[in-house]
Amino acid sequence: MPKESLLLLPPRLDGEAPLKIDLAHNRQIVIIGANGAGKTRFARRMAESLGLRAFRVSALKALYATDKEDTSPTSVDAAYHAAVSRLPLLRPDLKGEFERMMALLLGEEMLRLLDTKYSEDPSKSDSKRPTNLDRTLRRWREIFPDNRVLVENGRLLFSRPADEEALSGPDRYHSAKLSDGEKAVLYYLGATALAPRNSVIFVDSPTMFLHPSSTRALWDKIELARRDCTFVYTTHDLQFATSRGNSATIWVKDCNPATQEWDYELLPTPEGLSEEAYLAILGARKPVLFIEGDGIHSLDAKLYPLIFDDFTVSSLGGCDRVIESTRTFNALRSFHNLAAWGIVDRDRRDHGEVGYLRNKNIMVPEVAEIENIFMVEDVIKAVAAHFGRNPQTAFSKVKRTIVKLFTADIASQALQHTRHRMKRLVEHRIDGRFSNIDGLEHHIESLSEMLNPRGMYESYCAEFNGYAAADDYASILRVYNRKSMLSESHVARECGLRHDDKDAYVRAILDILKENGETATAIRRAIRRTFSLDK
Repeated sequence: MPKESLLLLPPRLDGEAPLKIDLAHNRQIVIIGANGAGKTRFARRMAESLGLRAFRVSALKALYATDKEDTSPTSVDAAYHAAVSRLPLLRPDLKGEFERMMALLLGEEMLRLLDTKYSEDPSKSDSKRPTNLDRTLRRWREIFPDNRVLVENGRLLFSRPADEEALSGPDRYHSAKLSDGEKAVLYYLGATALAPRNSVIFVDSPTMFLHPSSTRALWDKIELARRDCTFVYTTHDLQFATSRGNSATIWVKDCNPATQEWDYELLPTPEGLSEEAYLAILGARKPVLFIEGDGIHSLDAKLYPLIFDDFTVSSLGGCDRVIESTRTFNALRSFHNLAAWGIVDRDRRDHGEVGYLRNKNIMVPEVAEIENIFMVEDVIKAVAAHFGRNPQTAFSKVKRTIVKLFTADIASQALQHTRHRMKRLVEHRIDGRFSNIDGLEHHIESLSEMLNPRGMYESYCAEFNGYAAADDYASILRVYNRKSMLSESHVARECGLRHDDKDAYVRAILDILKENGETATAIRRAIRRTFSLDK
């Protein structure tokens, strides 16, 4: 293995030998970590150790930090100053990496034209070979197929839509008038084209200014165009980090700026856990809470971060993913020293299932589903008091409505609970060992008698009728799955809200929690009690 293919990472806080990455087998390196962990310093130290092989790229600096120059000898700024000293046709007063990068591309283009025109043997000219400007503009058009580009009087002119007449009309514009996203794409394409051969290209915040729909395609094209280079990305964008395929991922946990030492690890492959969830955890410094839902629209994602503010909350979708991800991540505790918990709806799980999950760090509330959490007695009373209503009167009216709805639904609810229980029992009992097909066949035939679904259904009916007769509101919330409960109970109206609908009530609770006053403390405490978390 050639010595230069080994990249020595920065010094470690624990005094252990710095880790190494084999660049011959890792063309993509991703640096992640929490805010303030020292990722940028870490990348800078890596670049310094590589000397002339390092090439830095930052759209934020290129577009806005026009008074700051990159003094490294391989930078765009250094290439611009060198070009100005030998090419009088370049303006010497350009500021900012973006403008200087554009000047370098155009300067190379003009030199090629002059060389072709005055060559003693035009047949030997390399005018047919694409320039960096040709490659940059071709890839630009692939990202923005509706945009057109024209080189005129030493300037690049752009136009949209893709209309030949627009290039000669008022719709064409100079590169300075491009949007930040368009400039960033043009900068990334042009700057990486100018990187020396076999460089290690350091990209700070590769998704800066870019729309998610074009980010992955852009960097895929750049990596394909520069197969000779290695790319080191420093990013907060977990979706982008997971898009880099089989990249080496460095988790920067902490640093000591005075000694220039870091606490970091090379991440192993997280089998059984999605990369995005894994990276989400490692980007945080608090224990992690996996929840159901899509992370944007679900009630879980809106509520739980406001209740469990001492956790990093990560939405994973279905309950099976929450359970498996919690189990898998906790199995890796020897590596990362972080704790993971999960929350799943109770739905129709019995006490045995709930107890099993809780022993696995999966929190299960004492209500059937997320909607029911908003209907907890102390939550309703806190909201009613907040809006000037009598808490007990408001709750009594809501309770009366819920008991009435539940009484009418007892038969269907008992049937749903029976179906759930039957499914679990069949899954458990069918998974037996049989020496022959006769044994399995006999076992299947006897299942109905063994399971006794009618007896179980009647037992649920009796249990649920008991809750209704006793006005046992807490037990009803524990077993009653009815997502329309928030609307049908008229809880918003009883609590004094202007609009009597589910969204208004939920929005009011979320707003109260964000304000973080006394009412928020009462609501937060009531909800945490549903998980047996009284502190």
